[in-house]
Amino acid sequence: MKEFLSKLRKDYKLMSLSEMDCGSDPIFLLEKWLGDAANGGQSEPNAMTLSTVDSEGFPSSRIVLLRDISKGGLVFYTNFNSEKAKHLEKNNKAALNFFWVDLERQVRIQGEVNKITKFESEAYFQSRPRLNQLSAWASPQSEIVPNREHLEELLKQSEARFPNTDSIPMPPFWGGFRLLPHSMEFWQGRPGRLHDRIRFKRQGNSWIKERLAP
Repeated sequence: MKEFLSKLRKDYKLMSLSEMDCGSDPIFLLEKWLGDAANGGQSEPNAMTLSTVDSEGFPSSRIVLLRDISKGGLVFYTNFNSEKAKHLEKNNKAALNFFWVDLERQVRIQGEVNKITKFESEAYFQSRPRLNQLSAWASPQSEIVPNREHLEELLKQSEARFPNTDSIPMPPFWGGFRLLPHSMEFWQGRPGRLHDRIRFKRQGNSWIKERLAP
């Protein structure tokens, strides 16, 4: 395996990234790159790695889906009893990472996370498919369960709780978070691993743009 892994190579040659390409607004650039990923057929273009830190200082990462970019921040949803939500309750500093392999692009984001309003969460919850809504009620997210059958039984209980209705209320333990970035780095793969890295750092109400060595 070591020999196999050491020989894996891919040279990045598709595009370059200049300071001029980035403009002055990293949120606008992120939206453009998301559009490029979606239009380029990238699978799950809104998938992003969310990294949080537990009470002992250990980082934890998982994939979540970006559901909105609003009020200058990135919005995702989860169960408030989940591991990620409990981490954020103790330490609301977090990081996000997008990687679109077919475009040879990556975006790294750091910032602070806070809950969005109940009104915003309700609006999104009602847009979800019915089965997703029922699963939100059924799943004790991040808790230990005995087997798959137990989860299926919990789902049946949720179905029995809300029979024959298209309007399922949002669980009180479920909702959205918004990460407000203070740092956003845009990475474009280049030949020979001499990649382009442009970082935006928030300064007051504006952004400072700087190039980083790969």
